[in-house]
Amino acid sequence: MRLPARLRELRLRLPSVRLPRTRRGQRRGAQAVMLGCVLALTPATWMYTTADAHIRSVADVPARDVAVVFGAGLRDGAPTPYLAHRLDAAAELYEGGKVKVVLVTGDNSREEYDEPDAMRTYLTARGVPDGRIVSDYAGFDTWDSCVRAKKIFGVERAVLVTQGFHVRRAVALCRAAGVDSYGVGVAERRDVTWYYGGVRELAAAGKAALDTVTRPDPHFLGPRETGVTEALASGGP
Repeated sequence: MRLPARLRELRLRLPSVRLPRTRRGQRRGAQAVMLGCVLALTPATWMYTTADAHIRSVADVPARDVAVVFGAGLRDGAPTPYLAHRLDAAAELYEGGKVKVVLVTGDNSREEYDEPDAMRTYLTARGVPDGRIVSDYAGFDTWDSCVRAKKIFGVERAVLVTQGFHVRRAVALCRAAGVDSYGVGVAERRDVTWYYGGVRELAAAGKAALDTVTRPDPHFLGPRETGVTEALASGGP
C-alpha cells in the first residue's frame, strides 16, 4: 500500500539514525546508554540514601514540637483527597501528643487560591485548636517550604507529613535546609494519581539535588515570623 504523498514527504525529511556497525562502536554506544541511566538515577539514589533512615509511621515517629504539612492542591476551595489525608495524619499526631504545633505550608500566590487557610479550616474541624496552627502562605514548592520553616519560622526539628512517594524528597530537602526532620509517609491506594506522583518524583529528584547544592532563596522570603514560637509558648489551646 502506497503512503499518501504528505507522509512520504515527511518521511524523507526525517533524519536517519545509523546504529554503530562495529563491535567497538556498539560497545561505546552501550556504555553511553548505561552512563546516561546512572546519571539519571543518581539524584534519586541520593534522595533514598539520605532520607530512608528518617521515615516513620504516625505511631512510631519521634515526638517533635512541630509538624509541617505540605500543600497538595484544592478542589472547589477545599483540600483535595491527598491533602486531606495529610491533614488527617497531622491531626492524629497532634491528638497523640507527638507534636504541639502544626505548620501548614502552601500556595497563596493569588487571592482566590488559599491552600493554608483551607488547611487550617480542615484541621480545626478535626479538633486541632486554631491557636496551634501556623500558616505559611509562600510554600510554593518543597524547597521553599523547608527553607522558610527554618529561616522564617525558626523551626529546628519537625515531623514532615506528606504522601509516601514525596516524603523522601521532603526529608532530604528539609534536612539540607537545616531542619532535623523525620517524615511520615501517608499511605494511598495505587491509583493514577499515585503512579503519576511516583514518576514525577524521579524527575523532581534532579531539581532537589540541585537545590541542595545551589541553595537558592525561596521565591518569597520575607521577614521573620513568630507564629510557631508564640504557639509553642501559649501552653494551651
